[in-house]
Formats: sequence, structure tokens, C-alpha cells
Amino acid sequence: MLTKLPIIIKGGGEMASGIAWRLFRSGFKNIILLDIENPMAVRRTVCFCEAIYDGRKTVDGVHAVLAQRDIEIDKTLNDNCIPVVIDPDWETILKRKPKVIIDAILAKKNLGTRIDDAELVIGLGPGFYAGSDVDMVIETHRGPNFGRVIFNGEASRDTGIPANVMGYDVERVIRAPASGRIQCAVQINDAVKAGDVIGTVQKKAVKALINGTVRGLIRNNIFVEKNVKIGDIEPRENVNNMLVSDKSLGLGGAVLEAVLSRFNI
Repeated sequence: MLTKLPIIIKGGGEMASGIAWRLFRSGFKNIILLDIENPMAVRRTVCFCEAIYDGRKTVDGVHAVLAQRDIEIDKTLNDNCIPVVIDPDWETILKRKPKVIIDAILAKKNLGTRIDDAELVIGLGPGFYAGSDVDMVIETHRGPNFGRVIFNGEASRDTGIPANVMGYDVERVIRAPASGRIQCAVQINDAVKAGDVIGTVQKKAVKALINGTVRGLIRNNIFVEKNVKIGDIEPRENVNNMLVSDKSLGLGGAVLEAVLSRFNI
């Protein structure tokens, strides 16, 4: 029964959460997310990994709960919620033996996922080769092949350039000017103008480069490395930053296709 199909997703950030959300909404109710102890999500309003800090997180009507012991994981699943487990070494995979593993860390390289880890192993983006270290790869690069399920081969290489929105790409992204703890001066959903101070890192000001709305911002007082992404600006109007994004929806649909192509018999 597909609703009971055991699925484990590596990662709890925006794309991993969007995939979990779409699978859950499609009827898959045995999903577990694994993440590190101190995740550094930027789009925190739509990231289930925030449950690691707050105990619970609701994304677009779907609930996730921090769960460490097996009894807590089982209770969370029975309560129709998604368990989020702190497990950087992926020991839960050995314990739970899922049928499906989805590597949604988006590290641009394979951090140890193997094709024999489960009956179906899916890798998102560059760093995986379908037919070798995973069964299927999902194309994450925006363009004509975005969301395509690759059964033999690999996704496009990372360009390092964010998607263009209203003529802006790198300008949308906020990066740390130094290594240190960030002190945020604004919050997600705040309106900003080019030149406004978003926060400081080691007393160095972090400024918005364009007008728009703060779409994502890392947690206050988190230690960040120089040049790491700590936020982004949405230049479009009337975008609801509390909802799963179009990209997450697309990738979630692609993973749904991949899972159904293997198990919907």
C-alpha cells in the first residue's frame, strides 16, 4: 500500500521540505526527514528542519515534529505528522530500512548515498549518476529540463548563478561579508530597499542590493562563514513567502513521478 511506503529524505531545507510536502499531500504518510543538529536554512518559513529548533514546524498546512527515539518517530507518524530526526550519520536508514531514499541535501556532490541503500534511491541535482550511485536523478537547474527524471546519466552542472527573476540573479542573494555570528536587523516578509541594512556580521553591514521583500533569512545569532548565503530578496510583488515555492512544487512533482514509476503497479 503506497500510503505506508517507507520513505526517508536526507535534508530538511527548502527543496527537501517541498518534496516531503508534495509526497505527503499525495497520500504518502510514512515519510521521515533526516538533518544535521544545526541546520542553516534560509527560507525558514517553508523548511521542516526548523522543527529541530522549535520542536514543531508547520509548512503550508503540513506538520512536522522533532523526533529522536523510535517510539517518538512512530507516534509522530501515527499522528499524521512528519518526523524530523537529527541524524547526520544516517543511522535511521539502517534502523528503519526504507523502501525509498531521496537525497535532497543539494550539496552539489554525493556525500555517501549509494544505489543499494534502498529499493529506490533518488538524487537531486548535480553530484549523482543515475544507474551508478543512484537509481534516478532529478534535474534541478531551471530551464527546459527542470524537473526531468533522469534514468541514465546526470543532471546539469551547477552554474553558481541563481535563477533570474525580473532581471535579477546574484543581486537577489544576500551573502555574509565575513565569518562570525549574524545579527539580523529585519525579518522574513519585511519590505526593504536597495542599501537597507539587513544585519551585521562581525560589525560589517549586510545590505540589500535591490528593492523587494525579504524572502529568506538565516536564524539570528547563527555562526556563518564568509560568503555563505544568509538570505534572499524577492523582487516580485504579491509573493506569499509562507507557501511552498514553485521550484519546490516542481521538484516534488518530479520525485512523485519517480516514486510512482517504480511502485505504482
